[in-house]
Amino acid sequence: MGRLEYSTSADAAPHGSVTFVLEGVTVALPLEGVVDFKAEADRLAKDIAKHEGEIKKIDIKLANAEFVRKAPEEVVDEQRERRAEAEAAKAKLGAALERLKAAI
Repeated sequence: MGRLEYSTSADAAPHGSVTFVLEGVTVALPLEGVVDFKAEADRLAKDIAKHEGEIKKIDIKLANAEFVRKAPEEVVDEQRERRAEAEAAKAKLGAALERLKAAI
């Protein structure tokens, strides 16, 4: 299923690996040569920037007293919800980028 060529035991995970725990055993999956770490880091950084832009746009709307006063409450709530979702996605992507940098 995983098309493994071999398995070994080691005290530490090899460089460029991701680790996970499976039935109480820590498993390391070497990804060096399989995943282009630089391209993936660039993609994550681009996605983070996209979410940051979205957050800034929403912040500008919500900082506008006229918008908040005149817009229906549902619209204002929707903007706040969209901002929270963008912030959560940005945090997840940031954590993924940090893990990727640690694996490199």
